[in-house]
Amino acid sequence: MTSVSSETRPFRAADLGTLALLAWMARNEVGDGRTPCLLACSLGDGPDGPDAASAAVARLCADMGLPVGGEPVDGTSRPSLKVSMLVVAGQIVLQMPGVSSQVTPPAEWVSAVQELGYAYFMFTTRICPSTGPRRPATGETLAAFAGAPETTNAAAHLYLPARGLRV
Repeated sequence: MTSVSSETRPFRAADLGTLALLAWMARNEVGDGRTPCLLACSLGDGPDGPDAASAAVARLCADMGLPVGGEPVDGTSRPSLKVSMLVVAGQIVLQMPGVSSQVTPPAEWVSAVQELGYAYFMFTTRICPSTGPRRPATGETLAAFAGAPETTNAAAHLYLPARGLRV
């Protein structure tokens, strides 16, 4: 007889598969009406497939104290955050326990995050559509994914402080 353990296995970075980052500007009601946003999601190409990748995102969020589907966490007032964003030389480097990823955002994104000091970060358990190994979808498909309620409702939300290199 086989039994299935209900115990959650520990987070393994490999379970995430490829981590995609998407940076864009969103409209809002405050300031100049533009907020830099950053979405992190798995392509679901980890060794155990999309379901395991989604579960790995959920485990990592829980380990970092970020509730999936909850209200945004104000990371600007939490120096002990286990996720950080370095913005340097026009690049974003996102670091979480056991995971690091980077992307080149639009120039207006970099300017906005330097002015505000933070970005609105979402880490979704929903798997990103892809066009092949290690290739996230682009254009309208990716925009529709990022803006879908299914994506945002399955995400941890965080006002993530931007850090730069100290000289």
